[in-house]
Amino acid sequence: MGGSIRSMPETHIPKLDRHVNNPDAAVKGTRATSILHIGLEVILISVGVFLGLAGEQWREHRRHQELAESSLRDFRSEIVTNRKAIADVKDYHTTLLKSLKAYLAKDHRSRNTADVHIQGLRFVSFEQTAWDLALTTQALTYIDRDLAFELSRVYNEQKSFGELTRGMTQAMYLIPMQDNFDAFAQAVEAYYGDAVFVEPKLIAEYDQLILHIDRVLGR
Repeated sequence: MGGSIRSMPETHIPKLDRHVNNPDAAVKGTRATSILHIGLEVILISVGVFLGLAGEQWREHRRHQELAESSLRDFRSEIVTNRKAIADVKDYHTTLLKSLKAYLAKDHRSRNTADVHIQGLRFVSFEQTAWDLALTTQALTYIDRDLAFELSRVYNEQKSFGELTRGMTQAMYLIPMQDNFDAFAQAVEAYYGDAVFVEPKLIAEYDQLILHIDRVLGR
């Protein structure tokens, strides 16, 4: 045939080993990077969870602290009220007890009811709303342990005295003063015999409690 035969162009196939000299090393590097990313994510998640729990614990602690402080302010106000209730009648109870003792010390023929100046028995009615609320909200759990112990003791003493007063109130209806003054006078004497001992004791304990509460509240 005439003419020269054109030579076919050479086909150049790229050699992969020019770009990836070590396939295993590339795979290992990818895996190491993935593990590092996962590790960082785990650390960040763990830190976030820790900070969330720490924040919630701080908020819970703050709520407990606020509840304790609010309860202590209520206790202080209630104790001041109860202290005043006792202080207002304490001297009258002491005077009336002496009068009753003097009356009952005489023989029946020389007794004169006019010598006993009874102007009502003037019972003490204790407030205990703060105590009941603290029990309901479990606020005592968050109050200083020694102070909570003192509060519990004083409120139990109030309760015992209140039960004694209720007993005397019932006696007033069972033994009316107009029907049997001597029996009535004996019942009142027995009641005030306890009252004049309990009332000064409660006042002293109230004063200590107020000081203790003020210290805890930072007053």
